[in-house]
Amino acid sequence: MPTTLKNEAAIVGIGQTEFSKNSGRSELQLTAEAIKAALDDCGLRPADVDGMTTFTLDTTDEIEAARAVGIGDLTFFNRIPHGGGAAIGVVQHAVMAVATGIADVVVCYRGLNGRSGQRYSAGVGEGVATSDLIHWSWYMPYGLMTPASWVAMFTQRYMYEYGATADDLAEVAIATREHAVTNPAAFFHQRPLSRQEYHEARWIAEPLRLYDCCQETDGACAAIVTSVERARDLKQKPAIVRGAAQAAGADQESMTSFYRPSISYLPEMDLVAKQVYAQSGLGPRDIDAAVVYDAFTSIVLWQLESFGFCGRGEAKDFIRGGTLRRDGRLPTNTHGGQLSEAYIHGMNGVNEGVRLIRGTSVNQPRRNDHVLVTAGVGVPTSAMILGKE
Repeated sequence: MPTTLKNEAAIVGIGQTEFSKNSGRSELQLTAEAIKAALDDCGLRPADVDGMTTFTLDTTDEIEAARAVGIGDLTFFNRIPHGGGAAIGVVQHAVMAVATGIADVVVCYRGLNGRSGQRYSAGVGEGVATSDLIHWSWYMPYGLMTPASWVAMFTQRYMYEYGATADDLAEVAIATREHAVTNPAAFFHQRPLSRQEYHEARWIAEPLRLYDCCQETDGACAAIVTSVERARDLKQKPAIVRGAAQAAGADQESMTSFYRPSISYLPEMDLVAKQVYAQSGLGPRDIDAAVVYDAFTSIVLWQLESFGFCGRGEAKDFIRGGTLRRDGRLPTNTHGGQLSEAYIHGMNGVNEGVRLIRGTSVNQPRRNDHVLVTAGVGVPTSAMILGKE
């Protein structure tokens, strides 16, 4: 039995629906379409699948998705909590299942009507009924009721401590939009964002403006995980998992860890970074491109620091000069990210990570030996490094 996840499994198939503001169909149907597309992508049949994993927030039961697609017996199924923090957790659990022989072929999926159905931007105003309400109740009377308001608190402190400015946030938004402009799947395809347009946009929760915030999207994504050995016989180049990890930091609340000694960095993402680098034997200099969870522009800066691309408080300097753009040192969110492609809770980022390894991204960088893909922040989170065979 392996003692590390390095090179034990690969993502061999990816699929997704179109991304829209009104899908006109159920989340179950969206999910089934994405799973079928992912299976077709790699040449596997529904009957080959014996494992499934998704988010606790997903409304589509594994057994319903299996019936809809024609998947038979399952020997593995599970769900990962904490919203966007699960985006790589689902892949990590699929890799563990394959590496230990619990399952041979695992589907990771996420389907949601995030615009026409439940809108996550509504925050606790939409009747969330979990134990998180206990700590949220300390903040709700002061108007802190949405993800944007919670992240604004962290962003304000970070900007105060390290001198980051609105122009630095704008660089993240504009670089990401630049990628979306050439991506036909992106909501903002052929719709560039100027610096003036960014600065003139309305406030959502100061210091976050409209284009600092991700979209609300209807759609679904799926990825297929199997062994590296089996991957060699399939249709696509495999994206091999070099390392994958999850972490929750000490004294963590979901999105509102305001009582920690510092709220200007991400202890849980620091821990994830330490794990994936240790598993893979790689470091920041080995990463050629990244898909960094971008529910908000500021959280991209914090993650760049967590993964050692620069020191704490130095991300504003690291990104200047086009670092995140296709020809920069670290092409980031080459699909347009959640800011400008779609918000599928980070699973569209998993698919883009695979495309980068295959060499099929619409904004393919010069080098693609290793790609970092991260998950949501402010919550227990996850990340992975993908590599070529």
